[in-house]
Amino acid sequence: MPEFPLGGDLPVRRLGFGTAGLVGPGYWGPRHDDPHRSVALLRRAVDHGVTLIDTADNYGPDVAEELVARALHPYPEGLVIATKGGVIRTGPDGWHIAGRPTDLRAMCEASLRRLRTDTLGLYQLHRLDPDVPMADQLGTLLDLQREGKIRHIGLDSIDAAELTRAREIAPIASVQNRYNVLDRAAEDVLELCEQEGIAFLPWFPLGNGALAGGAGDGQAGGGQAGGTRVGDALGAVAARHGATTGQIALAWLLHRSPVLLPTPGTGSTAHLDENLAAGRIALTEGDLALLDALA
Repeated sequence: MPEFPLGGDLPVRRLGFGTAGLVGPGYWGPRHDDPHRSVALLRRAVDHGVTLIDTADNYGPDVAEELVARALHPYPEGLVIATKGGVIRTGPDGWHIAGRPTDLRAMCEASLRRLRTDTLGLYQLHRLDPDVPMADQLGTLLDLQREGKIRHIGLDSIDAAELTRAREIAPIASVQNRYNVLDRAAEDVLELCEQEGIAFLPWFPLGNGALAGGAGDGQAGGGQAGGTRVGDALGAVAARHGATTGQIALAWLLHRSPVLLPTPGTGSTAHLDENLAAGRIALTEGDLALLDALA
């Protein structure tokens, strides 16, 4: 599995693990009655070569970060924990943005405590708060960075213009936008990330389960997105490689751009192994042409 230098100095393997699949429906509460299952899943991911764990304080809330610490602390050398703040979860599928400097500082410091670390390798602003100047939000993260509590700063769900403005205020190491073989609305953001060497962590890399026949990215999804044409194309490529459609969707992301770092989530050991095996699939030019045409 090739690596990407996150922030220029943190090499991570490009296929990571997202922790949204370890919490319950609507990102509320734990997914498993027995937390040992989630702990074992996280340990298995790292044992199988994952070096980037993507989490957030509002997954649960707090549940995912606590599981990460329980499973992996003390963290092995080379493992990067990426978390997010700036959103407050109020119930299943209920949340609001909270980007005031006092909120962001409190959320970051709470994540440090839950994750049992002095420095977060990557701290991503989960959403820009439209009611707070961008300079105030990023300024708070810069202060935390200068204090040694954040190593690198990232942004979630932004457009290209916002990324350009943000880079005038702070060094941005990563972007986390929705992107997959079927949904490429963030193509211009990806192009900017390529130009500037910024990591792009696509969320819902499996179309919230639709591109994997309902197996999921971490939250419940289902069906075959885009209809028969998409299913036929993915199925044809999968058949040629003896793979699943989900593996092909992940392999396409790894081939699409060297800055793409998919972090699919799951609560299933079998699905974890399936996802990680996607990194060994070498798509042909014909495969890529067929999949590229699905946009």
